[in-house]
Amino acid sequence: MGFWNDVKQEWTWAGIKADWKEHWPDLVAIVVAGVLTPTLQQWLGWGDNGWAFLGVWIVIAVATGVVIGLIRVIVRRKKSFLCVGLDTDLKKIPEHLLKEDDPIFAFNKAIIDATAPYCVAYKPNLAFYEAFGVKGLMAFEKTVKYLKQNYPDQFIIADAKRGDIGNTSQMYARTFFGEYDVDALTVAPYMGEDSVTPFISPLPAPPLGECPKKNHWVILLALTSNKGSFDFQLTEDKQGERLFEKVIRKSQEWGNDENLMYVVGATNAFLLVPGVGAQGGSLEEVCKYGMIADCGLLVNSSRAIIYADKTERFAQVAAEKAKEVALQMAELLNSK
Repeated sequence: MGFWNDVKQEWTWAGIKADWKEHWPDLVAIVVAGVLTPTLQQWLGWGDNGWAFLGVWIVIAVATGVVIGLIRVIVRRKKSFLCVGLDTDLKKIPEHLLKEDDPIFAFNKAIIDATAPYCVAYKPNLAFYEAFGVKGLMAFEKTVKYLKQNYPDQFIIADAKRGDIGNTSQMYARTFFGEYDVDALTVAPYMGEDSVTPFISPLPAPPLGECPKKNHWVILLALTSNKGSFDFQLTEDKQGERLFEKVIRKSQEWGNDENLMYVVGATNAFLLVPGVGAQGGSLEEVCKYGMIADCGLLVNSSRAIIYADKTERFAQVAAEKAKEVALQMAELLNSK
């Protein structure tokens, strides 16, 4: 409900009048609702009932507005497009936390509390939780629940890089979007359309109860920041098209910019950009070539923020590092 609350706060006539150019998606939602409501009302057999018309109109307007404005609203309000990666490694966290019953969650909680004012998303990397078996997965689940209960406006990305044959991908989708209820999941596209579309399609109902019906996003791996990306992603075919470009072009047939993002690429969809911070990537360069009118970027930083200090001041230092990046992002947004 966090994203709905934020969109709802923006949906005031005073807010729209003050900056109508920023609110065009909300106005589109209202128009779409007005066009679709009579048709849907007749289809449902509700005749010309005025209250029914109003109810259907509100539902369509809200649904359309949430889809269009989900991340844009948060980015604009915070003047930040920072995503903090929660790659929690017990070998790197402050030693005093190892005495906690759940040191992974204790570390995550402190980092979240310190950095939440400066970021719009968190990205737990599942490998760092799965490595500790059941305890690690419990820490991941507690982290997601803590974010939802205490910081509902934060966008939660499960960095799991899943992707398999159709029925297996469907189970992965149910796990992350149904059981864990995250907002987005990183997905590997190598096995093609039928390995990706189960994550985009609405979740089927499991045998025991319904999965939550909500908007969720697939973040498709296109051009990654690791050294090995040169092995395959940058190879060209006879027409000069690189593999990552083909992935982006072809995947546009599977989803759209309301449910599909990319790790990087030149599209109108949101991009999740790794490599800024400890990996040496330049935020200015990313924005120069990747920022669009509605920002279009989620820039991830993990180690440079969460491991900036190993003393009992680690959370405070993490907040300072996150604030530095957020201020830089605000300047870049204002200059766009």
